[in-house]
Amino acid sequence: MENIDKSKEEIFCDDHLLHDVDVHTHGGHLHFHSHSHHHDHNINIDSLNKAFVWGIVLNSLFVIIEFIVGFLFNSVGLISDAGHNLSDVASLILAMLAFRVAKIHSNQKFTYGYKKMTILVSLINAVILLAAVAFIVYESIHKIIVMQEVEGKMISITAAIGVLINGFTAWLFLKDKEKDLNVKGAYLHMAADCLVSIGVVVSGIVIIYTGWYWIDGIIGLVVAAIIVFSTMDLLKDSLCLALDGVPKGISVKDIAEDIHKMDNVEDIHHIHIWAISTTENAMTAHVFLKDILLLEQTKHQIKHYLKKHNISHSTLEFEVKGSDCDEKNCDCH
Repeated sequence: MENIDKSKEEIFCDDHLLHDVDVHTHGGHLHFHSHSHHHDHNINIDSLNKAFVWGIVLNSLFVIIEFIVGFLFNSVGLISDAGHNLSDVASLILAMLAFRVAKIHSNQKFTYGYKKMTILVSLINAVILLAAVAFIVYESIHKIIVMQEVEGKMISITAAIGVLINGFTAWLFLKDKEKDLNVKGAYLHMAADCLVSIGVVVSGIVIIYTGWYWIDGIIGLVVAAIIVFSTMDLLKDSLCLALDGVPKGISVKDIAEDIHKMDNVEDIHHIHIWAISTTENAMTAHVFLKDILLLEQTKHQIKHYLKKHNISHSTLEFEVKGSDCDEKNCDCH
């Protein structure tokens, strides 16, 4: 190859001049490093931003209403729930800020920008949800042990307003909840609040007709169990991404096998896949080629495959016969 001494060669990827391929020699052998950065825009950021704003405004107003009603009618339950809802408003604000911070451009210190912030916030939100469950359990047990006379009608009316507000907010995040952990966290917060409000409505109605004040605590415990069950996946997935684990829905084994089956691929090894943010994934790998002259064609084929499997950032080192894999603990074959 004539231009083998050039440190970098411009290449065309998907009909656009995007990246560089580093070409260098090591131990008399050729190594080609291809860097690709595709962005997956499955989520409409503007629409999502509006959803967060609506959620924050509506739930803030409800917190104020709930606190006032609880204070006027001497309802510890409503005042406590207002505090719980205030924590949800804080979670929504954190999630929205995380998405905005993630859009800040990368720099010399943070080469991927601040995209990881979305993962950290999703983990924080999962912890907040579990903390809220602990609070609900405490309040529910307290209501069962120390039964207090409450105004069932006003509690039901106030809680019904909460069902509408929380249900509407949860609906705003419904279509994107499986695309991003932060959105899923916001959805779970609002859905959990909606369940709590429904429970309060039911308990208020039961109290009106029966005077069974302890029913409020029983329903609270049932709701807490439902929230824990729905939150565990969020906590597990967030913790996995925070520790640079392989994102959910991606199999390293399947990806390696599929790439290995490509015509010009002799072998693929030293694969690492992790999440840059709650919506973008990255991968590095060493690819052993049968014919170096078909590098461009093979590279395009691999990039296209990875993009279909939700891996938008990839760095590939292409090796040829006789190349040495000099990285420690490399699983070369």
